[in-house]
Amino acid sequence: MTTRSSILGLFPEALKAALADAGVPEKAVPMRTRQLWNWVYVHGARDFAAMTNLAKDFRAGMEERFSLARPELVTEQISTDGTRKWLLRSGGQEFETVFIPEPGRGTLCVSSQVGCTLNCRFCHTGTQKLVRNLTPTEIVGQVMVARDSLSDWPSTGENRRITNVVMMGMGEPLYNFDNVKAALAIVADGDALAFSKRRITLSTAGVVPMIRRAGEEIGSALAISLHAVRDDIRDVIVPLNKKYPLEALLEACRLYPGVSNARRITFEYVMLKGVNDSLGDARELVKRIAGIPAKINLIPFNPWPGAPYECSDWEQIEKFAEIVNRAGYASPVRTPRGRDIMAACGQLKSESLKQRASERHAQLRSAELARMPE
Repeated sequence: MTTRSSILGLFPEALKAALADAGVPEKAVPMRTRQLWNWVYVHGARDFAAMTNLAKDFRAGMEERFSLARPELVTEQISTDGTRKWLLRSGGQEFETVFIPEPGRGTLCVSSQVGCTLNCRFCHTGTQKLVRNLTPTEIVGQVMVARDSLSDWPSTGENRRITNVVMMGMGEPLYNFDNVKAALAIVADGDALAFSKRRITLSTAGVVPMIRRAGEEIGSALAISLHAVRDDIRDVIVPLNKKYPLEALLEACRLYPGVSNARRITFEYVMLKGVNDSLGDARELVKRIAGIPAKINLIPFNPWPGAPYECSDWEQIEKFAEIVNRAGYASPVRTPRGRDIMAACGQLKSESLKQRASERHAQLRSAELARMPE
């Protein structure tokens, strides 16, 4: 039996080539591509039989040759605060996607890898090895699974529940650049999943050489997992800093294409008691980011079993935020969401393994569930 190939994640030119290879007449390929594109991404069709304005023989031929399958939904958990977490499986590995509802908006946190290599020490997901990069099909599929679950079709409809997409789940997006770029092109296409680029955010722990390229080729909003203002501290809690230290990272932010007061960079800063939360750290933070149009998200540390850190005292967080605010930067303190289902920032962890059950411990970067700019 011939294995059907997925057409999810294919941009129009690749879809045209697939249809031509499947024997669709050359003159019909552009029209068929537009029709399939609309059914798949605007209406969320899950099988070809649903495409009722297409001829039955054409639908049957497509069903025989191609698949519209999303990643497999393993579990769905719903927090008492309305946050949802989906555990998905594809190619034998598992990854997680989180939806955070708020008044007037809903943010979907999407994973880019199964595992990661960054070993951020404050993160529960830092206990899982890198398995592999996710494909465009798997990245786009996360958005589609979420829309299925939330009954959030058509993608171009009004009052959509998912309004923002953030690449802040499992993995480092800039270490899977080509697949993330391809997927976000579909997410941002007005005739597909239809999210404007200002409502798409890519988060990085600081892969400096790729930041400018992300701005030029993807064009989304940028979030930086900063978490410390001294290299000696950041070397420990975000080990990537040893390769790309703070000075280089912040210079890349200053040069990010299109950065302006209307398109600010978001700096994520997890509050770790006695580690990075002194008032001196707050003053150094505003010095470090001087001249960068920015917003600072202060994130109370979300505990997990065996965590090496504690959350800063609330009074200390407020004092820290006051210094940042006085310097002219918005510094909202993020309300923890989904803690009861381990869906809060830094708590994501699937059970995917890299070959052997004994290889459970390794490195995955923080899932940043951010309240991003509108």
